[in-house]
Amino acid sequence: MGKVQEFEITFDKKKEVYTPGESISGTVTIKLGQTLQCKAIKVNCNGFCGVTSKVNDMAWMAEEQYFNSTVPVADKGTLKQGEHTFPFKFLIPDSAPTSFEGNYGRIIYRVRAFIDTPRFAKDYNTEKAFYLLRLLNLNEVPDIWGACSSAVTQQFTYMLMKTGTAVLKAQTDKKGYTPGQVIQVMTNIHNQSGKTTGNMAASLMQRVTFEMKRPTHDVRTIAEVEGGVVKAGKEVEWKEQIIVPPLPQSSLVGCELIKIEYYVKVSLKSPDVMLTLPIHIGNISLDKKLQPSKKAAPPSSAAAEDTPASASAPDASTPTLPPRPGPKVAPRPTPRSRVSSHNSPSAPPAEYHGGAEGGTPMNDGFPNKRQSQLVSPNAFSYAPGLFFPQNQPHNGPGAAPSGPMSTGATAPYPPEGASSMPMPLILPPDYGTSAYPQEAPPSYDESCNT
Repeated sequence: MGKVQEFEITFDKKKEVYTPGESISGTVTIKLGQTLQCKAIKVNCNGFCGVTSKVNDMAWMAEEQYFNSTVPVADKGTLKQGEHTFPFKFLIPDSAPTSFEGNYGRIIYRVRAFIDTPRFAKDYNTEKAFYLLRLLNLNEVPDIWGACSSAVTQQFTYMLMKTGTAVLKAQTDKKGYTPGQVIQVMTNIHNQSGKTTGNMAASLMQRVTFEMKRPTHDVRTIAEVEGGVVKAGKEVEWKEQIIVPPLPQSSLVGCELIKIEYYVKVSLKSPDVMLTLPIHIGNISLDKKLQPSKKAAPPSSAAAEDTPASASAPDASTPTLPPRPGPKVAPRPTPRSRVSSHNSPSAPPAEYHGGAEGGTPMNDGFPNKRQSQLVSPNAFSYAPGLFFPQNQPHNGPGAAPSGPMSTGATAPYPPEGASSMPMPLILPPDYGTSAYPQEAPPSYDESCNT
């Protein structure tokens, strides 16, 4: 067994996850089989980041240190046989970033203990890692409110001679999400060619940049869902949902060597058309109560502009006529969607009861390929043991199905034909007061169909 039978570090309350500004305390336990001469016993606490160009290589090409503190817990002397405990306590700086472990770099925090012995004697050391979590409040991220949208037009050649155009438009319902919430992806594809496209797909992507002399980019697919095809000359809408799994936050505040970005990639298999929608992943979900209110629009001056100048200062010698009111057009009935509104979350896949689905118009004879959300077991780059608290309030009824990843899930899409805004009642125009001898006004039905 040797002189030192046990040498270990224990954190108070067996805690392993801390926040910046918090203190970390514990004890160093040494169990000796016989007496041991020592010059000093020291405890060190440090945090640093290292990046490399080789996968899982610990020979760092660039480093930055966040803190490094050492305190002596015993002076020079002789440790008797038996068990000895030495308490320690350190303060974690407010500026320390969140722990992270990736293929090409890590943000590491640890406590180490050393027994310095006299010359020619064996030194002893041990260490224990802990993890740091700096919560990212999405409500504090600039330009976070509103939907994220993009569009792209792609020309392509098929059958060697023919050319075609595909127009792809997509948007997400929000710009920020927390683990467990649902990303609602709405896509519009217009196939302006004579060739049927390949399947459409939506993917949640993670891009980690490790800053060195030559930066290294690690891009991986976190989750992917697949829709149907678009027939020649057709325009379809596709709605899909992606559940956000536990992921490290978008911003590692305080770290200059590692940058994390997330985006939703929407693409067609054939032709090769793709667009990206940047999003943020945080720990505290968006609160609609904190959304900045839009300034009220000034009262419309259209009436004043339509009124001739002579109306404000009438001339006794010139007869004036009242302005003719313009006809008001009633709203058209909302056309029925050409695709199914079946929008259950993609993971886990819900029962499918038939009917057309994303990407293929109804009754076109093209089966739609649906693929459950795929999550790679190696897709998550976060420190082992790092737990993301799920204490965000639900967004109301209709949230994602209950389960370990359902906290904070967004409500599903409204049913087909439903409107999110009340429809104002628009009456037919009143032509009875018009002073102009004109032809008979159109009927109310004719006004609605113009």
